[in-house]
Amino acid sequence: MHSEQSHTPQHISPLVSFIIPTYNVPTYMIKDCLHSILSLSLRPAEREIILVDDGSQKCVIDELDDAKEDIIYIRQRNQGQSAARNMGLKMATGKYVQFVDSDDRLITPVYEHCLDLIRFKQPEMVVFDYTNKEKQQVLFKDHDERTGIDYMTNCNIHGTVCDYIFSRDIIGGVRFVEGIIHEDENFTPRLLLKAKRVVVTDAKAYLYNTRTDSTTNKRTPEAIAKRLDNKLYVIEGLRKLALQSPTDERVALSRRVAQLTMDYIYQIIIETKSRTELDTRLEALKQKQLFPLPERDYTNKYKWFRRMTNSEIGLTVLLHTLPLMSRER
Repeated sequence: MHSEQSHTPQHISPLVSFIIPTYNVPTYMIKDCLHSILSLSLRPAEREIILVDDGSQKCVIDELDDAKEDIIYIRQRNQGQSAARNMGLKMATGKYVQFVDSDDRLITPVYEHCLDLIRFKQPEMVVFDYTNKEKQQVLFKDHDERTGIDYMTNCNIHGTVCDYIFSRDIIGGVRFVEGIIHEDENFTPRLLLKAKRVVVTDAKAYLYNTRTDSTTNKRTPEAIAKRLDNKLYVIEGLRKLALQSPTDERVALSRRVAQLTMDYIYQIIIETKSRTELDTRLEALKQKQLFPLPERDYTNKYKWFRRMTNSEIGLTVLLHTLPLMSRER
């Protein structure tokens, strides 16, 4: 592979490197994912598709005959999604990077708008929207360009890295923490701090598929505890970074920490449905000075949730109503 690249005329880099980590995902889903990328208007020289097989039980490349010539396939021992994504970053040569989970896909016609934004505006990052239903949007609303710090200070950012196209130049030493879940929540804020030119669009360009056997949906007590512990680990890491950062970065990160803490409390209630577990974890948050939630006017939902979690009656109501509301969705 290195020798082939060394003979490429003018050493022209692809416009976008698509990094796809996969682990025991059905082949038809991987094919759908690849098709959504290969159907884009990008010429072969403008795209780089890196499929990182994180130790699947069977070697998936053997079943991807139609796409073999269009992808870089890397197979490694099972180390988790973070390690697979980091390997993809190590291999990427494109001007921009796009992560796509192998059981999801891009909504090709809508994603073309995101490609147009990087072609014509050349920002350091494009933030787009997602959906679980394929929608053929025709009109898109794009917001004025801003810095990543400004975006994070004034908006609830998208946690998942798959909702961003970002310039490879801004990555620097930012990597995914290996061995944890919720690694996106640690990665994206750090990347936004480095982005000086961010374009946000309402284009719903990414299609999520929900798999009941995925890591984020396993219902065993051990899986739930790991998700919660890892979320708290990310929150603590971002809070530590905030305390060490200049004022503007600290303000931006503080909003993200408060939002993630709110999400964490919500997740405790939804996943455990246990007052004992809730009280234990809230006490731990108090010890870390993460609870009560700070009094800020971030959003109406945040203000409402803060008030509810600040009283015994409110916590009781949340514990009885949130699981029911979650099931009804």
